[in-house]
Amino acid sequence: MKKTILAFSRVPPALLAPFQDEFNILLLQPELGDARAQLQQALPQAHGLIGNGRLGAAELADAAQLEILSTISVGYDNYDVDYLSSRGIMLTNTPDVLTETTADLALALMLATARRVPELDAWVKAGNWTAPIGEAHFGCDVHGKTLGIIGLGKIGAAIARRGRFGFGMNILYSGNRPKPELEQELGARFVPREELLSTADFVCPIVPLAPETHHLIGAAELAMMKSEAILINASRGPVVDEQALIAALQAGQIRAAGLDVFAREPLADSPLFSMPNVVCLPHIGSATRETRTAMAQRALENLLAGLRGERPRDLVNAEVFG
Repeated sequence: MKKTILAFSRVPPALLAPFQDEFNILLLQPELGDARAQLQQALPQAHGLIGNGRLGAAELADAAQLEILSTISVGYDNYDVDYLSSRGIMLTNTPDVLTETTADLALALMLATARRVPELDAWVKAGNWTAPIGEAHFGCDVHGKTLGIIGLGKIGAAIARRGRFGFGMNILYSGNRPKPELEQELGARFVPREELLSTADFVCPIVPLAPETHHLIGAAELAMMKSEAILINASRGPVVDEQALIAALQAGQIRAAGLDVFAREPLADSPLFSMPNVVCLPHIGSATRETRTAMAQRALENLLAGLRGERPRDLVNAEVFG
């Protein structure tokens, strides 16, 4: 009997089509009605899930045949790993393939906030450029400044390379342990988080969301930052205490913020939207055609391996295999 693959969010049909002889392929069709209801109806048939979205114990309770959940993302905080493991369900993610693209986006946020690109673009388009600009419209330099990265993992290191070799920035980092190889490559310096916060011109937390990183940047941390410092968040929204950030920006504690992620997503309204010194993006860190295609392909490879009885390349909960 053929096993069933259920795509629980938008996955290119062409990606799955070559495997129709080996597996039953189920795709949700939101245009035909309630996608959530379609998902719950299809889950009892599923041996493998592929997609990206929040699925907890309540949603998966009826998925009695489920063997593997392959998320098209590097982060897996949308899933209860302990619950999946308790049921012997493999969870896989897609690390590595989005590293460079996410680093590009973090650098774009740095440049956009420092040079006030969205703000001044809107100002020009509103017809306000009627005379030469003055100091009120000046931004700040990026080159030669100090970039502080909290969590010098793969994405953090990719951001640091762009800052160091593209803009001659000084690199500070904090984390669980020093990384001598990266220090040698980047001229980076491992410092306590408090020193990083009080010294860096750009502060970029780039850590996975976990209990220990929830509100890693809160009111106390924002108060340590320089008044001219800029906060960049391209990791996960809850890593930053959003209400504390709003208060700090309103009080002029820091210069600006560039945000690709938020505590609640999608986000339709926020005090952040009315702040000209805040750049807000709709969680597009990996959102390029090339990278999303590569992520979906990697997720599919993981899924197929698991369903065929092989160990997936990117198995999060290794204890469930074999």
